[in-house]
Amino acid sequence: MAPLTDYLVPLVLLCGSVLALRRKEDAYGLLTQGAAEGLKLIGQIIPTLVVLMTAISALRASGAVDALSRACAPVFRWLGVPPETAMLVLIRPISGSAALAVGAELIGQYGPDSLIGRTVAVMLGSTETTFYTIGVYFGAAGIHKTRYTLPAALIADMTGFLMAAWAVHWFF
Repeated sequence: MAPLTDYLVPLVLLCGSVLALRRKEDAYGLLTQGAAEGLKLIGQIIPTLVVLMTAISALRASGAVDALSRACAPVFRWLGVPPETAMLVLIRPISGSAALAVGAELIGQYGPDSLIGRTVAVMLGSTETTFYTIGVYFGAAGIHKTRYTLPAALIADMTGFLMAAWAVHWFF
């Protein structure tokens, strides 16, 4: 038997169509209008995503992220955060896929039940890809000045990283 989630999208489309017919509206026209608006939104967001992905690739290829990770290691030790997670902390606010790759690498190297493996898993679950999220949502809304959003989001990320490391240390 197929899970209920397999029927979710067809069910939503069916309910939308029935509702549109009940209101005597053109369901197909509304659907294509929504698709057109979605494509416009993608067109607005793509330049931001291209710049972010290019910057990430350039930083990783240049070795800047590795050098910054090594430079941050003593501060991480002082804060009680495993220094091996420095690259994850630096990459996560920029790119989720790069952070997952770093996380998988660390978990593969140290093991999923190690202090570092658990810390990485909790960090990945308790932080956000800040620059990507701000780029996408602010780009979609047409907002060009982030004002206090970026500092507040980076503070929230740092809090998430610290609390993840401390929680793993306290509970495991």
